[in-house]
Amino acid sequence: MPVRIERLDVGVYRIPTEQPEADGTIQWDSTTMVLVEAIADSGQSGLGFTYGAAAAATLIREMLAQIVIGCPVEHTGAAWEAMVRAVRNIGRPGIASHAISAVDTALWDLKAKVFEKPLFQLLGVRRESVPLYGSGGFTSYSEQELVEQFSDWVSDGFSRVKMKVGKDWGTKAEEDVTRVQAARKAIGSKVELFVDANGGYTVKQAIKQAHRFAEYGVSYFEEPIAFDFLDQLAFIRQHIPMALASGEYGYDLYDFRNTLLAGAVDILQADATRCLGVTGCLAAGELAYSFGAPFSTHTAASIHAHMACAVPQIEHVEYFYDHARIEHMLFDGALDPVNGELRPDPSKPGLGLVFKRQEAEKYRLSA
Repeated sequence: MPVRIERLDVGVYRIPTEQPEADGTIQWDSTTMVLVEAIADSGQSGLGFTYGAAAAATLIREMLAQIVIGCPVEHTGAAWEAMVRAVRNIGRPGIASHAISAVDTALWDLKAKVFEKPLFQLLGVRRESVPLYGSGGFTSYSEQELVEQFSDWVSDGFSRVKMKVGKDWGTKAEEDVTRVQAARKAIGSKVELFVDANGGYTVKQAIKQAHRFAEYGVSYFEEPIAFDFLDQLAFIRQHIPMALASGEYGYDLYDFRNTLLAGAVDILQADATRCLGVTGCLAAGELAYSFGAPFSTHTAASIHAHMACAVPQIEHVEYFYDHARIEHMLFDGALDPVNGELRPDPSKPGLGLVFKRQEAEKYRLSA
């Protein structure tokens, strides 16, 4: 008899940031995680999570759980297809994609545990470690805080760091340049410097800023304008001297296909906590490879390290400060960088994560 899914347990946790944080276009003081535990009739369990609205948990409880309960554990593809079809009338992008992502990841984690393999080995190993970039440098940081964070990462062996620009919807352009200059001075000439505007600039402003950032060796410009203006992103890409990256808000394969067809990026990003889970992220990696585009994953490094070891080509994995902090707070087995790389543990099945239930309870939101 095959092992089958018996139930899904869902919890919502809201974790305060260490201090208020901001990028080019929003501010926040907490991060919400929706956690799914897929329990098999064998008693084994797998976990997955997404960072987003608590409403995703309601969708999982009221719709997605009924779809996957009873499915054989090895049928991750069939379960994924059924969930994607089920959300047709409520709209797949956004909350539905977040919800499916958390469930799909939990099913893959469970499947790998049933087969007694680390997830990256179950997916097919192409590499055993993946390069990282340290990601933080929030616009709410003082210049000193920015310098200290980047200096610490460089001391830990990171060869790439990324900071936020586009402060206050691009109204502090001179301050952005000053902060980039300070960051370059702090990290030295051999470390790559990335910037991310989170859609905070206009087209002409982004091009102008890109050339100013290039004076300080910036080699990667993420979301200079809003991610869904593909023709404008393509125009910017043709007029700036560094690589343009986007894709973190891609919710399905069509978003990634359209981005690549438009010639809108040099580097395609994907986020398994948004783009329909492990299944969706792997497909995005294959699609990027078919277009000859470098591929990078967005945040949630303890999940993405496994997929990055399996996709045909990987440029790097984002080691986002907020998510790295949360994952170490709430999970035993969260991966630690070593010389700017992550290496999934080959001795631990699945994602290698164990939920710290007791520690997490104080952050749990009521149902």
